[in-house]
Amino acid sequence: MFNEEQIVELRKNKNVLRCSAKSITYSQAFKLRAIKQYFEEGMAPNQIFEEAGFKLDWMGEYRTRTSLKRWRDKYKLYGQTSLTKENRGGPGRRKKAAKDDKSKIEYLETKIAYLEAENDFLAKLRGLKRK
Repeated sequence: MFNEEQIVELRKNKNVLRCSAKSITYSQAFKLRAIKQYFEEGMAPNQIFEEAGFKLDWMGEYRTRTSLKRWRDKYKLYGQTSLTKENRGGPGRRKKAAKDDKSKIEYLETKIAYLEAENDFLAKLRGLKRK
């Protein structure tokens, strides 16, 4: 968690697009530069972030390591373009959508069963009137 003073300082960093108490959104240029420094120059995550003007005592080693790991994985799987577009809400959002789809399917199946029963009932009523 970042306090107000830290948020203000982080927002001044040219490598930061947005910052809140819980998260930092980094610029695309920084992500690409960090990946190149890691792969081509063999720099460590902490070194990359420190050279980019981030205070490591605020960031913590875990945040720098996991951010770079996430970018590396995306870069390996999908290439450079994966780091130049916003992908928030990916897997978690898909899980929620899948859950919503499942609920919707159950609802529609129930509705179909109801409508079929209603049609059968009305057909029986029509049959009774004809006799």
